[in-house]
Amino acid sequence: MRAVALTILGGLMLAGGSSALADDPAEGRKIANMCATCHGVDGYAQIPIAPHIGGEPKEYLEAQLMAFKTGQREHEMMSIVTASLSAQQISDVAAWYASHAAVATLPDGVTEQEAPLACVSCHGADGISLLLDAPNLAGEVNIYIDTQLKAFRNGKRQHEIMSEIAASLTDEEIREIADWYSNVQLEIGPPK
Repeated sequence: MRAVALTILGGLMLAGGSSALADDPAEGRKIANMCATCHGVDGYAQIPIAPHIGGEPKEYLEAQLMAFKTGQREHEMMSIVTASLSAQQISDVAAWYASHAAVATLPDGVTEQEAPLACVSCHGADGISLLLDAPNLAGEVNIYIDTQLKAFRNGKRQHEIMSEIAASLTDEEIREIADWYSNVQLEIGPPK
C-alpha cells in the first residue's frame, strides 16, 4: 500500500503528521513582533521574568508554544498569545528564534567541572542545550530558573525528567543552580 498525501484544510498535513509547508523564519520574524516586548525580536529577554529564547532548539520552542496553546502549560500572557496562532505560525516563529546563534561564556576563573552535575547532561555546563527538547539556561535571571525548578518540584509543571530531578532538590541547591547559569554570559547573534 503506498502512502498518500492528505490535505487537511487550514493545516496542510502529510500522512504521518508532518507539515507540508516548510518552516519559514522570515514569516516567523513578523510574528516575533508580538513577542518583542518580553522576549525581544532576537530572543534576548527584555524583562527578568521572561526567558531568553534566541538560539533555543526549534523543537523545544515549538513544543512549549503548543503546550501553551493547548492548555497543557498555562501562563497568563503566553496562553492568550498562542491561542491566536496556527500550528504553521508556531513553527515559523520557532524557526525564527532558533535561527539565531546563542553563545555562552563562563565567568573568568570558573571551569566546566564546577557546573551543577544534575544539569549538565541536558543543559550543558555553559547553559547551551545539548538536546533538542531541553532549553538553554545560559544567562537566565536566577529568579526565573529558581521559579521554574520549584514549579517542577511542586508539580505545577510536569516533565518526565525535570519533575524527578527537581523533586530531590533543596531550596539551597536550586539557588546554586540558578546562580550558576545566571552568571554565564549569553550573547544572541543574528540569524544564521
